[in-house]
Formats: sequence, structure tokens, C-alpha cells
Amino acid sequence: MSLDFDKRFEPAYGQPVAVADSVVRLTANNPSAFTFHGTNSYIIGSETLAILDPGPEDDAHLEALVRAIAGRPVSHIFVSHTHRDHSPLASRLKALTGAVTVAEGPHRSARPLRIGEIAPLDASSDTDFVPDLVVGDGQVVEGDRWSMRAVLTPGHAANHAAFALEGTGILFSADHVMAWSTSIVAPPDGAMSDYMASLEKLIGRDDRIYLPGHGGPVVSPQKFVRGLKAHRKIRERAILERLVAGDCSIPDIVRAIYRDTDPRLHGAAGLSVLAHLEDLVGRGKALSNEAPAIDSVYSPAS
Repeated sequence: MSLDFDKRFEPAYGQPVAVADSVVRLTANNPSAFTFHGTNSYIIGSETLAILDPGPEDDAHLEALVRAIAGRPVSHIFVSHTHRDHSPLASRLKALTGAVTVAEGPHRSARPLRIGEIAPLDASSDTDFVPDLVVGDGQVVEGDRWSMRAVLTPGHAANHAAFALEGTGILFSADHVMAWSTSIVAPPDGAMSDYMASLEKLIGRDDRIYLPGHGGPVVSPQKFVRGLKAHRKIRERAILERLVAGDCSIPDIVRAIYRDTDPRLHGAAGLSVLAHLEDLVGRGKALSNEAPAIDSVYSPAS
């Protein structure tokens, strides 16, 4: 199944953009190879509001959020996951509004760190955030004429959650599914097995549109998620083929299968390959000379 990315997007920094009935998007001015044009924050409601993903520690973005709130009460601040481009402003926004913070939980890795291992995404992880309200899968949070259902989607991060705006067909998909690019899955922060299971969960839903953490909407979500799943399966096969061809290290595999990728993203590509190899070793389809790590030696299982 083909996967067509949509990179058309106007960030309109500092300006609220209506994206659905009673849903406004504000994009933080933090563009990068990983955040596209910046992080999307969403304001939900018309009288008493909810904010989803307040964004990075950025004064200008906080000021833009306050202007868009326009003196209205804010009852809840939803956080999809604890990467520093999504959650840090939650504490300052909470102090200004008195809102309850809502998330799956504080930051954690998808698996325990091994001896001598340093989580590669530690610098991008917000370990200070602790939600006031911890939500489980399917739990509904009621607001003023809106309801948000937690749809737990670990993979990109262990505590990643999407949120469905009940009765609208809208899913705030955060970094799990984005129209402009695939999501980064980097152990031990995330896990490929979790990510693939979360894709299956979304395939089983009937949302009509996704509003993601970066870039524009996913307008045909079922087709797109199936494409993401197929894309990951193709990548898995390519990794297995490189093992059969004799490539035994992650740098060798990255050089072979990411030839057309921006070199700035080769480090992230290596972590994605590691995520696939962890999954493949766990399923008995590949072998490693030790517990899978970025510098391990790999071989095909047969």
C-alpha cells in the first residue's frame, strides 16, 4: 500500500487557526528536522476550554496561547506525551489558569535501561511533568460541552496517548500518526512492538480525521494508518535482507537503506533500525551477540 506524505502546511506562528468546530490550532515557532514547522497546540471548546499539548518552553508561544484563550476559563490541560516540544509549558499554563493537567503518566522508558546504557532521547524528555489526573485507555474526561477519550498509543514514547473528541470523529493523534512524516521510534524511549500494536488499535477505530502534533491533518486516517503499517513492514524486510547480505552493524544497515534520507536524520534512522532489530530479535527473526543495542552485532536467525 502506497504512503503519500503531505508536507503542505502554513504554521501561522502566533495566530489561532480554526481547524474544526470549537477547535483552534496554534503552532509554536520551534521548527526542526524532527518537529517539521513546529509543535501544534490545540484549544478545544468555546466557553470553558481545554488545551491539548501546550508545547515547548517558549515565552512567545505562551503569550499566543493566553491571547487565544482571551480570558475564558481553562478547565483541563491534556498532554499527549512528555517530550520537550509538547509538555513543558503545562506547568506555567496551569499556574495561570488553575487547570487540571491530564496525561497517561509521567515520563518513563519503554523498557529498563541496561547496564551502561544512556537513553538517547533523555535530552528531549520532560522528566519534571507529573499529571494531576492519570488516565487509562478509554477513560473519558468531561468538560464544558466537550468530552475527551484517552486512546493510549505507546510506541513513539511509552506514555504516548492520543485523545478522541467524542461525537466529532476527531482524534488528536499527536506524534503517533502525522501526515508529513513517519514517527520516530527510538529505544529505550519507545518500542517498535508497542508502536505496531498502537497502529492496529487505530485501524480498529472509525475516526474521520486526525489532528497531529506537527503539520496538517490526516484526512483519510484508515488508509493512511494502513500505509504506515505497510511502510514499517517493508522497512523490516529491508533490514532482514541487509542481515542476509552480511551487514552486521546498525551503521552499515543505515548507510544501505537510508541512502536518500537527510544525513541530519541518520542518527534517528539508526535508532529506528535498533527499534526494528529489538522487535526482530524478540520475535526470533534475528540474532544479536548481546541484548540488542546500537553497537551490537546482528545476524539473520536462519
